[in-house]
Amino acid sequence: MGSESESQANHVRFIGAVAGVGSGLTKVAVGHGFDTIKTRLQCSPPGTYKGAVDCLLKTVRNESIFALYKGATPPAVGWAAIDSLLLGSLHNYRLFLIREGMTEPVPGSDVKRLTLVGHGIAGLFAGWTSALLATPMEQLKVKLQLQLQRSTADRVYKGPIDCIRQVVRAHGVLGLWTGFTGSLAFRSNFLWMFGSFEALMRGFSKLDGTPYAISTPMANFLSGGLASFVYWIMAIPADNIKNRMMATPHNLPKPSFTQTARQIFAEGGFRGYYRGLGPTLLRAFPVNASALWVYESLMRVLGAEKVGASDIV
Repeated sequence: MGSESESQANHVRFIGAVAGVGSGLTKVAVGHGFDTIKTRLQCSPPGTYKGAVDCLLKTVRNESIFALYKGATPPAVGWAAIDSLLLGSLHNYRLFLIREGMTEPVPGSDVKRLTLVGHGIAGLFAGWTSALLATPMEQLKVKLQLQLQRSTADRVYKGPIDCIRQVVRAHGVLGLWTGFTGSLAFRSNFLWMFGSFEALMRGFSKLDGTPYAISTPMANFLSGGLASFVYWIMAIPADNIKNRMMATPHNLPKPSFTQTARQIFAEGGFRGYYRGLGPTLLRAFPVNASALWVYESLMRVLGAEKVGASDIV
């Protein structure tokens, strides 16, 4: 009986990773075009584009509408794997913190739930965990997105495999993790994402019994979208640094985090750290609202353990 219970627990913990695959594929389908514009604004020489709209128009005019999905192959495979690791580990970190007693009573009941601080800490650890896989995937995406040539024959990298081959030839296998420190800094901000997501879910739960009550799936959708604004406002400086590190041509020495941060500041001051914020915020709500709606819905369908307001409202 004990082994059966343990097997079931392991099965449920694996569900977070399964649900994360759905989240990752949703992000690519909804958001990759926005991401291409953001990356080009962040990594192109100053003055290349006047803004997000100018970048969009030039990209489509010079390279076709399909150029918005340059570099989509690594994310299509990678985001499914990255979100599987991110959200699978998030669920396990939440369960671990609950077992360690970082809980509080749900108002009006004897049920225990993870504290808001606990949700933030779980998000922080999950972000760091996902950086191991996200760094090489994002480096391929960035390098492929920045190729402006219409013809494949004119591009430095003919595709993801060719990009991997050239990076490894220049820097060894560890060259695929160029920008890892930037990725750790960037992904630390999942603390804000999942802490604010839970806070918003608790806020929506207080509407129950009023004319403004909404369903749990709708609360997931709205909370995911609104929490992404908090996340990106906090994360965009590290995202700029990370992407600049990853955009460095493979035939140049690997840049450091501090060196890249100083270079961005020298070029644009503090505003330089917020390049690409406009298209990022436009992308953030639909992408993250959809992704977390898919994730939370799959978690409920698959019967995962209850850890927060998403499972209570």
